[in-house]
Amino acid sequence: MPNIVDFKNVSTAGLESSPVAETLAGLRANEARYYRNKYDHVFSVSPASEAPEVVDRVSRILRDERDIVIGSRPLEATAFEVDGLRMAYVFYESGLSINVMYSIDDGGKRAVGFKLAEGMEIPEELASRFKFARQKSKLAGVIRGSYFVIKGEY
Repeated sequence: MPNIVDFKNVSTAGLESSPVAETLAGLRANEARYYRNKYDHVFSVSPASEAPEVVDRVSRILRDERDIVIGSRPLEATAFEVDGLRMAYVFYESGLSINVMYSIDDGGKRAVGFKLAEGMEIPEELASRFKFARQKSKLAGVIRGSYFVIKGEY
């Protein structure tokens, strides 16, 4: 059963095993606020064990596009369509959030985004491949993020 992410009363529910659960919850809430404000979309997540197709899709794109395998355990996942985009998110125990934005229309935007919760070190599998920019968030503190453009068809 999906759980609606409340960005007004931030909760660590579902993320308790993360060493950075508080800031990961803030990162998740930051995403929920973005989708509510920009698209009037209610952001909800499910335990990763209940959304294996989402985790598998994100893992496959990472592996096929950049030969990346995430070492951390996925805690939560979600997938939805909004404004012509297929979105998929996976939140990992380490504090990493990965999203896949995939335009339904040919030639549209298609990318993988990485966001690190405050207090999390850059994962070894990403450290040498990406530079991470910083952004401030009232909900998540300092978020570090990076991305790459998807070249293949998924």
